[in-house]
Amino acid sequence: MASNRSWERWREFRPSKALYFWSCLTCAAGTAALGFASGAWVTTGAAWRMTDEAAQAARAELAANYCVARFESSAGAAKDLAALKETESWRRDDLLTKEGWVTPPGSKIPVIGAADLCVQQLMLAKLPSGEATSTPNPEPAKTGG
Repeated sequence: MASNRSWERWREFRPSKALYFWSCLTCAAGTAALGFASGAWVTTGAAWRMTDEAAQAARAELAANYCVARFESSAGAAKDLAALKETESWRRDDLLTKEGWVTPPGSKIPVIGAADLCVQQLMLAKLPSGEATSTPNPEPAKTGG
């Protein structure tokens, strides 16, 4: 009988405009707090910062790949790589920067972060003990068909 009475009270309940207002405001604030706290939403400033960081990382990766390609195709690549490997690890990126390996053509400023990535890739590179590797053929390889 008590549950029947509760149901009747619920059916007869008529919320006021103030209750509607505060309920909507609480839901909106809770949604915003949950969105920002979970990291699903970011402010405009944070979004710009993330795009700048992503662009800088992409630029550094591109410059590092260019650095590795130039380094490996240089006249004394094997000798230079051996010298680079003998250099202290904390000085390797400075060496590449001073030699201009991470400075793009037409620029006087090296790309930030490219030297570290270039060193990491060069430490894994295995060049023949002779002189530099040959320049790649500009024509694409022919496939059957």
